[in-house]
Amino acid sequence: MSEQNNATEHEQEIVEPVEQASDSVENVEAQDVETEVEAEAELSPEEEIAGLYAELAATKKQVADQKDSVVRAAADIENMRRRAAQDVEKAHKFALEKFANELLPVIDNLERAIEFSDKENETLKPVLEGIDMTLKSFSDAVAKFGVEMLNPQGETFNPEFHQAMSIQPSNDVSPNTVLAVMQKGYTLNGRLLRPAMVMVSKEAE
Repeated sequence: MSEQNNATEHEQEIVEPVEQASDSVENVEAQDVETEVEAEAELSPEEEIAGLYAELAATKKQVADQKDSVVRAAADIENMRRRAAQDVEKAHKFALEKFANELLPVIDNLERAIEFSDKENETLKPVLEGIDMTLKSFSDAVAKFGVEMLNPQGETFNPEFHQAMSIQPSNDVSPNTVLAVMQKGYTLNGRLLRPAMVMVSKEAE
């Protein structure tokens, strides 16, 4: 019995400090909660309003940033759409460029046939008329697809569309004038296919 009593007393000695420690922890937690509540209660209305204004300003800034991102994304999409449309338009306008370049020598040959033929020969007149009609029909056909002739005889030399093959002194025209066209040039929808080969004037000595 004496040993049992001693054991019981020993257990009580262990339990009591544990219970006291637990009570101390609960008291500390309760004090912390009370401190936080008191700290919140200590905020004045002005401070609370200032805090709300700060939160509102931060929210507005976030909304503005997101709106700016949306606007930039929409602008990027519109630019991509516009570039794609331009690329398609250019592809349609200039798809015939290589084909048209292959046709230009045919036009040149028809023009040479008419230019160097004997126009006084009655036997050749029907042939020349046929060639002339063919040339006109051919030129009208390519013109429908945006091919235009450059024949700058008597015009001012333009290096963007003309290629100077020679320079001739002249007192009859102002300098930098096209005196003769050796080979006509052509454009496709305003873009140069082939420059006109020309002779250009310069001031006579």
